[in-house]
Amino acid sequence: MEGLTLREQFFPLHNISKVVQLFKYELEIGREPDLALLSIVVGSIENLLTCNRSNILSNEFDATTGNYNLPVMDYKIIDALYKKFHATIKGYVDMSQFTNIKFATRELVKRVSDVIWNSLTRSYYKDRAHLQSLYSYLTGNKLDCFGVAFAVVAACQVLGFSDVHLALSEDHAWVLFGENSSETAEVTWHGKGNEDKRGQSVNCGIASKCWLYLNGFSVRCNRYMEVAALISAINPSLNVNNDAIEVALLQQELLWLLYDMGHISTYPMAIGNLADLEEINPSQGRPACTSLFQEAILAARTHYKNMHVYPYTYQGGYFYRHNMYKEAFKSWASASDVLKQYNYTRDDEEIYKEVMEIANELIPHIIKVVSSQRTSSILKDPECFAYLLQFYDGICQWEEDSQTPVLHIGWAKPLVNTISKFDFDVRGQVVILENDLSNEDYENTYNVKQNVTRFRSDKLPFGNNTDSISNFIVNNSKEYLKNEMDSRNLHPDIRELTAACGEKLLNRDFLIQGGGEPFIGGSEILNVCSSINNENDLLETVYETSRHPKIIFSSEKMKGLKNLLLGEKLNTHAISLQLTAQSQVQVGGSKKSVFRDPLESTITIRSKRSRRE
Repeated sequence: MEGLTLREQFFPLHNISKVVQLFKYELEIGREPDLALLSIVVGSIENLLTCNRSNILSNEFDATTGNYNLPVMDYKIIDALYKKFHATIKGYVDMSQFTNIKFATRELVKRVSDVIWNSLTRSYYKDRAHLQSLYSYLTGNKLDCFGVAFAVVAACQVLGFSDVHLALSEDHAWVLFGENSSETAEVTWHGKGNEDKRGQSVNCGIASKCWLYLNGFSVRCNRYMEVAALISAINPSLNVNNDAIEVALLQQELLWLLYDMGHISTYPMAIGNLADLEEINPSQGRPACTSLFQEAILAARTHYKNMHVYPYTYQGGYFYRHNMYKEAFKSWASASDVLKQYNYTRDDEEIYKEVMEIANELIPHIIKVVSSQRTSSILKDPECFAYLLQFYDGICQWEEDSQTPVLHIGWAKPLVNTISKFDFDVRGQVVILENDLSNEDYENTYNVKQNVTRFRSDKLPFGNNTDSISNFIVNNSKEYLKNEMDSRNLHPDIRELTAACGEKLLNRDFLIQGGGEPFIGGSEILNVCSSINNENDLLETVYETSRHPKIIFSSEKMKGLKNLLLGEKLNTHAISLQLTAQSQVQVGGSKKSVFRDPLESTITIRSKRSRRE
């Protein structure tokens, strides 16, 4: 049985710096970091400073060392718990049944999960805090669903199987095993009563297209990322309103350690957690939290085909807290765009609650706040209205082809109240398109897009050169505007002004107050293009600098609401009926049901919508 003799030099652990040194040693020693040891250490600190805080002395900041003092972690206590875990796993897993195997088998993984599972108290602790570490398991026989999965991986490491690793979605965990980690197995529960899934593959969950399994684009951890998962799972909360500052600072320092080593570059949620901590307590000389939020989004797009929702909701939450409401709308719309790639199931309760909070609490609060403002209100911004519609279109698309409905009257009321705050002249500026249009109007509306896509990024001779891209946008815009003007009988002054719009940006003060020059310098075009890296960014830039924001509806419900949403007078009752109508599910087929305007005389009668539990 291996003890902790080599790590005894770091004990006693009495401040954050000592704990960071221990983690750094484990990450740099040249062998796999010891998951059991690290979980016991951080778990003991977290529990003593949160669950049992009243039983320890007050820990004040030590000005001489620049560290927050922690409860003293004695070597003997940590070593005893460590040996207990080794003895439990090796004592209950009969390795004589698994001889001459190089990689773990499904039977072995199932046996290990049985050992962990059967030693827990007979209760579910999904929503309880501070139960994710081996310290909780060894001292109270309690683990949450993540803790069970982590314990199984740590146990397999104790048994000498280095091929067993964690796989993480945004609300679930399972294990990978076998050569090249090609096999998957459930080892924990999600919700209640699903323990019978342990040992089974997750392929059925992936095939169902539910968010819980991220369509197969989960975070596949190595040992270092498993350490990152352990640290990300730290919960510094004392209660609903207060955190233990020492625990939060420890988590922040450990995440920066992993960040500097490059171990969380492909772990969007860990980067998002670090961004949240930096928002509360910025570190000197470190990237700003806004950069970290964007980095988490980039990681999700680059490594996981943009299948992760939380990077956008993390960013949207930051914008909301800092009263950057338009930016929050945009982030939430992007989150909804990700969500439309899934089919809703009851296993997706966490993201359901997240989206419902945004729709029914955060957005109505924003509207209430800005309604009292006289100037610079987002209610006068057509792009904000477009983001709002994009957000709901994603939710409606999420509902389509799902066995369980999403939207009910509780969703409809906040939406119609929000829409009613946007005047007709604002709503009327939004151009709503449908992704299955093929008529002449579609071709005309997408003239600019077709001109751009005709020159794909892999064929552009100038690559990512911003000067060339700027000229490309200007030239194509001028050609498009010239064709438009030639087809209309416009006043010469208007022709001249419109033609110049293709070369320069309009002066906002001139448009609002009528004074000054009509255009600002052409240098802004270069600023707009400075961040263009690929074809999609190029297209997005063209759209965002156009006169009217354009959105494409994917869901049948929102297509049916198009005329109602842009009408001069809003029929809120009709919008509510359309939004809450039961989606027609056609299992195994395409979405063929077409929703009609509720005001039309040919409206069809739909079956009564089942009540959400």
